[in-house]
Formats: sequence, structure tokens, C-alpha cells
Amino acid sequence: MNRISKLFNVDFLQGPIIRSLVIFAIPLFVSSIFQQMYSMVDTMIIGNYLGDEALAAMGACASISDLLVGFCLGVGSGMSVVTARSYGSGNGRQVKKSVAMTIILSALVTGVISGFGSLILKPILELLNTPAEIIDQSYSYVSTIMAGALVTLAYNVCAGVLRAIGNSVMPLLFLIVASVLNVALDIVFISEFHMGVQGAAVATVISQGISALLCVAYIWKKAKILVPSKEHFSFDQGLCGELLGQGISMGLMGSIVSLGTVVLQYGINGFGTLIIAGHTAARKLHFVCMMFSTTLSMACSTFVSQNKGAGNRERIIRAMKYMFVFDFASAAVVTVLLYFFARTMVQLITGSTEPEVLDNASMYLLIAGPFYAVLGVLLQTRSALQGIGEKVLPIISSVIEMVGKVIFTLVFIPRFGYTAVMWCEPLIWCAMTAQLLFSYYRNPFIRGVEK
Repeated sequence: MNRISKLFNVDFLQGPIIRSLVIFAIPLFVSSIFQQMYSMVDTMIIGNYLGDEALAAMGACASISDLLVGFCLGVGSGMSVVTARSYGSGNGRQVKKSVAMTIILSALVTGVISGFGSLILKPILELLNTPAEIIDQSYSYVSTIMAGALVTLAYNVCAGVLRAIGNSVMPLLFLIVASVLNVALDIVFISEFHMGVQGAAVATVISQGISALLCVAYIWKKAKILVPSKEHFSFDQGLCGELLGQGISMGLMGSIVSLGTVVLQYGINGFGTLIIAGHTAARKLHFVCMMFSTTLSMACSTFVSQNKGAGNRERIIRAMKYMFVFDFASAAVVTVLLYFFARTMVQLITGSTEPEVLDNASMYLLIAGPFYAVLGVLLQTRSALQGIGEKVLPIISSVIEMVGKVIFTLVFIPRFGYTAVMWCEPLIWCAMTAQLLFSYYRNPFIRGVEK
């Protein structure tokens, strides 16, 4: 295992840029594939063992759990950006100090999430018009997930700081262990202990807790540079402000996007069962199609953070050009594959023969295909800005996305139907990318007027 870790442990500060990015991104890409496969298996277990009502109960609160998980992922990634900059500057003491402050702030953030969430969770489910016959099941599921926010954030923070020093393979291995364990516990808690959908939530929390412990154990034994001592836990106002600002910024970015998706879903739900089924399948495939660029954006964040810490401006600029080329090349491949196989893939996922399902879902993907190049540039540019240290500008892009989805839901979807849904995100991506590219090229560090 240690040999594999060393093989994929890269030096972003020197050597061939493309080779470093590819080696670092491979475990991230495998991780994305694994997460997508796990999501589908998890859904199948609940549907097959508990039936449609239980599946609906989990789906009814999915937007809330996505908000929570997305926020924890963003906070963990955001704080690790600060650690990566310290590592890139060669300041070992600052690396340990940033890890120590991250531990303290993570505990405080999860305490606020769990406490505040317990007060407003039920009213939110009612506000989302959750059917009365499933609201109790929905509450039991998402309240359990929320109670386990600490382990969710703990894993994301540990994985984030490991990636910050160039190690992307160990978080992948721990994720695989957690995912396999999660599936096994799902079956045990649901079929043997008859815990219902809450059993699935308990399985998720336990498996994430195990993965967090594995990460901590690995860091303790193999990544001493990340292990703080008692002296590193002394309060540092400036560092805490930087960590909290970067973490909350990325956490809010994901949450704002999720809010916009919830609003858009209200518009989609009015088209009936067949359209919803087709859209659900299209979204599953959409996330698969964007895995290339999503994976590269995670590598981009670490690369830029380390090189910003080292003051390697020209290296960042060259890397961004390479990544933009990759975004256009991968989008071209995805577009060709969708042109020939979109309808077949939709039918494979849904098992449906209804023309309304297959036609709308495949058209959704065909429209999105060429725009994956725009989406890729968007993701890399936003990650670069975060790596440089920008906090507000990436949030502005998320606000643009949320506002755009609200406008489409209120104005265009009632007039143009599901066609407006198909064009909604591609057009919003263009607006977001324009704002982010302008911000990137106007950044003082990229322009060379700030060291």
C-alpha cells in the first residue's frame, strides 16, 4: 500500500506539469467512478428491500443531505487549500499550525451545523411539501446524517490535507473501504435489523467514521508533516480567519448551487412522471460525463495552491493552458459518444421503452455535450481562483448559477416547457465562465503585479 502511495505522490513544484497532474488525477478519477457506482447500488438496495415509499422518503430529503455533504466537502477542501499553500512555501511549522487550527474549526463548524439543523430540519421538510406518509422516514434519515456531520467533515478534512501535500491515492483507498463497508452495512441494517431508511443513514455515518479513522491513522504514521504538536494548537487569529474564510467560502459555494438545483426541481416536477424519470436518468449520466473535468479541477486546486505558496506564477499559467486544452479535448470525446450512444445509455439505466423518457433524456445530454468544454474551463478557473486565495469571486459564480436557475424556473420553463430545462445549465455555464475568466486574468498575482 505504501509503495502505491509513493507512486502517486507527486511534486507539483517542479518537473513535468502534465505528468504530475495526470498522476495526481488518476486516483481522483477512480474515486469519482466509484462514488457514482456506489450511489446507484445504494439506491437499488433501498428500492429492492424497502420499496418505492422508502425510496421516495430518501429522495424527498436528498436535497437537504446534499446541502450538508456538499458544505462539509467544501469546508474540508477550502481549509486544505491553506495547508497546500503553506506546504508549497516550505513552511513546515505553518503546515502543522494550519492542521491544528483546522481541527479546532472543524469541531466548531459541525457543532453549529448539528445544533442549528436539529431546530429547523422538520420545518424545512414541511416547506418542501414532503408527503405526510413519508415525512417521518425522511426526517429519521436526514437527521441521522446531520448528527454524523462531524465524521463527514473529519474524513473530508483528512482527505483534503493529504491531497494538499500531493497524496491523492490514500484518500481513494479509504473511500473504497468505506463504500464497500457502507453497502454491507446497508444490507445488514435494512434486511436483518429492519431499521428502514434510518438504517441506511446509520450505515453511512459508521462507514464514514471508519474512513476518517483510517485517514487519521495513516497521517499519524506516514505523514508526520501533517501531525501537529501541543504548541501548534495555540490560537492564531490571522490563520483562523484565513482557514475559516477559505473553508466557508467553498462550503457556501456548494450549498448555493444545491439551493438553485432544488428550485429548478420544483419546475421539473410539474411535467409529470415520465419527464421526471427521463431527467433523473439524464442527470445520472451528466455527472458521469463531467467526471473528467471535475477530477482535473480537484488536481488544479492543489497544484495552484502549492505553486502560489512557492511563488511559481509562470508554472500556474502554463498549467492552466494545458488544463483548458484537456477540457476541450475531453468534451469533444464525450460529445461524440453521446451522439451515438445517449439514447442507448438512457434506456440501459431506466429500462424504459417510453419515447417521452428516452427522447427527452437523450436530447438533454446531446444539448449539454458541446458545453462540457465551457463547464471544464469554469471548473478549472474557479479552482485556480480558490487556490490563489480568492474567497468571494468563486461564490459570485455560484450566485449567478442559483439566480439563473430561479429565473429559468419562474420565466422560461412555464413558457417553453422542458426545452428550457435542457438549455438552462449550458447557458448559465457560459455566464459563469465569463465572470470567472475575467476575474482570473484580472487577478493581481496572475498579472504579475503581486508576489
